[in-house]
Amino acid sequence: MPKLIAAALLALLFLTGCAENTTPPTFKQALPTATQQPVSFNEDVRPIVEAKCLACHSCFDAPCQLKMEYSDGLIRGAHKDPVYNGARFDTQQTTRLGIDAQTEQQWREKGFYSVLARGDQTRSLFENMIRLGKQYEFAPNSKLPKHIELGLSRANQCVSNEDFSDYASDHPYEGMPLAVTGLTDDEYATLTGWINQGGAVSPLVTEVDEAEQGHIQRWEDWLNNGSLRQQLISRWVYEHLYLAHLYFEDKGANTRFFEIVRSRTPAGSEIEIIATRRPNDDPEGTVYYRMRPVAGSIVHKRHITFDFGEQQFKRTRELFETGDWQVESIPDYSRENRANPFATFAAIPAKARYQFMLDNAEYFTRTFIRGPVCRGQIATDVIRDHFWVSYHDPENDLYITDAEYRNKVTPLLALPGQDSALLDLGKNWSRYKGKRNQYHQLRNAAYREAYPKGPSLGHIWDGDGTNTNALLTVFRHHDNASVQRGLIGQVPLTSWWMDYPLFERTYYELVVNFDVFGNVAHQAQTRLYFDLIRNGGEQDYLRLIPPGERNRVLRDWYQGAGKFKLDYSYADMDDTSPSQVAYATSAFNEELGARLLLNFRELNAERDDPINRCGGSDCGRMDEPEWIRKADQVLSELAATRAEFLPAINYLPEVTFLRVLSEEGKRTVYTVIRDRAHSNVAFLLGEDSRYQPENDKLTIYPGIIGSYPNFIFDIPASQLGLFKDRLKALKAEEPKAFEAVVGVWGVRRTHRQFWEILHDITAWQREHQPLQAGIFDINRYKNL
Repeated sequence: MPKLIAAALLALLFLTGCAENTTPPTFKQALPTATQQPVSFNEDVRPIVEAKCLACHSCFDAPCQLKMEYSDGLIRGAHKDPVYNGARFDTQQTTRLGIDAQTEQQWREKGFYSVLARGDQTRSLFENMIRLGKQYEFAPNSKLPKHIELGLSRANQCVSNEDFSDYASDHPYEGMPLAVTGLTDDEYATLTGWINQGGAVSPLVTEVDEAEQGHIQRWEDWLNNGSLRQQLISRWVYEHLYLAHLYFEDKGANTRFFEIVRSRTPAGSEIEIIATRRPNDDPEGTVYYRMRPVAGSIVHKRHITFDFGEQQFKRTRELFETGDWQVESIPDYSRENRANPFATFAAIPAKARYQFMLDNAEYFTRTFIRGPVCRGQIATDVIRDHFWVSYHDPENDLYITDAEYRNKVTPLLALPGQDSALLDLGKNWSRYKGKRNQYHQLRNAAYREAYPKGPSLGHIWDGDGTNTNALLTVFRHHDNASVQRGLIGQVPLTSWWMDYPLFERTYYELVVNFDVFGNVAHQAQTRLYFDLIRNGGEQDYLRLIPPGERNRVLRDWYQGAGKFKLDYSYADMDDTSPSQVAYATSAFNEELGARLLLNFRELNAERDDPINRCGGSDCGRMDEPEWIRKADQVLSELAATRAEFLPAINYLPEVTFLRVLSEEGKRTVYTVIRDRAHSNVAFLLGEDSRYQPENDKLTIYPGIIGSYPNFIFDIPASQLGLFKDRLKALKAEEPKAFEAVVGVWGVRRTHRQFWEILHDITAWQREHQPLQAGIFDINRYKNL
């Protein structure tokens, strides 16, 4: 009977449209009084900052550069210039916390202004902003007023305290936290009490225990060995791990993370950071590779982990110390050496370099897909919304096995982006594109000669039998992207097959050599070259389908204006060499994907995927409780359906978290990913003109994918079937019907439990994926 009553109430909400509350924000006459109790920054203030501020104010995309994951960021304050600006003519000064300045005065000299100082005002900017946010209260789970700008299109209002009154007058509903359920009374009282007591900020001190110190000493001793050979190895290792959150032991949620840095000082003394723009810029002096704890809060978008424990130490030494290879002299840090890591590190056996990257392929792919600086828009402009990635087996990679071929092509593997002169952009791009296309022709000829029967599935790296890094899935979420281990979802439209030259070039172009503070010339060259890299990975994958068919499939991937790029920009496809893969149908791409799933089933971390690849009536994970299996079954009816047959997809954003609650109070989490379809992804501009919305589909993952949730639905398991039915019943032109769905199960920014639900999803990930968990970013959270 209670279920019938609940269903009737839900139906009433849908019919009346009462699910959406459009009441304007109400003004509070009185605000909570600041606490008089002593307030500790680390014990009282930091937890509030982590709970309510870091969801926007972290990493380089923090509004007005006000970064709060480190205590120094609050002291540093804000800056009017954004870090992300792909159109600026001049290279911008670097403003990296803990690197480019060490004192508050040094930051002031760089143009940062305080958010904590009161000056001539009675309140600081920090207090003014949270006071404004507390003064107005949005109706529970209501849509925000349309004039409140959100997302990446929002123009940052980087006001000083002196200009605050004008800001408050023009933006009365845009206090902090911005356009979301705000601080509780207790949180507000604590923060204002802290400000009244002087607003002192203290660093989070991390004590390194004896076991951790042992790991650090072992690595530092090895990395700083004085031999020429070791210097070159250490330089390569540093350039490949400088972004990593390293851990020595997997202690679940209690795991501690470290980072590797270049220092002027040796082990046993305080680290003195060498503050170069890029990790492979000239340090201009002696370098010591040092390790230190990651200071501050863990935010998901920049949390890319790497196992650096005892096994990794043994494996790394095994790879790089094998053989009697020698180094005659250490390469300098010239522009030419930065542009071509293959020449710079030529003395190190190519097999060692490639195998190290293969062993940890998920990490390296994440660094250039998720972005070295939190937002990966330079990379995501030119990738599909869903594709699979595999790698060449080292024993069948000619760059590894054929020294003559390696020496011939190495000069052609240099990367653009070192020159930022605007007038030289066209000339530089033409030169590097020519090198790449010449390399591609040489590569095609060499592989035809070395493998006259063509490539086979056996040429794909099989993870040496056990390493699940071998198969990955990439999802693009418009302006950011995610990498997950395993082949997820149905067979995608495109896939990549990467050899060592392609893998290493992608890493250096998008990570090591990419300068987030660079000007338009640098950023354009980076993006354009990655377009060539993507095409190279696609063409290599297509070598596995029959000759005579490859260009047909490729041209289907490059429809419309994309054919122009095929004819005039990319190297020609090898459409004549044979393939050793036998086919039973003419649906070559789909069959090849199915063969990957079959041949590498035991290696595939997502070998079953019972939601997206079920195809029957008995979907669901067999190792989960019955209520979760039923939830899987329900959601499988939405997965992989094109928008042409499921118009509800048109209302959903790129990444939606779904929290499902059992009657016993347990919960599970899904990620609903909208895979947008395009005629091609070969151009920097004009994405809307290439968009094919009727071909959009959903991939539903049982867990967390993505750092930037665009929305959350919170659904009792008993109502999941009704939720699914409502989505399936939606028509293409029924926005009010979708808003009713949101009103019942959606967690809008104004939902009274917005923060509790968001943090519970983080807690769920911490329980199930403790090494990967971190604070999510809500800068892109939609106003549905």
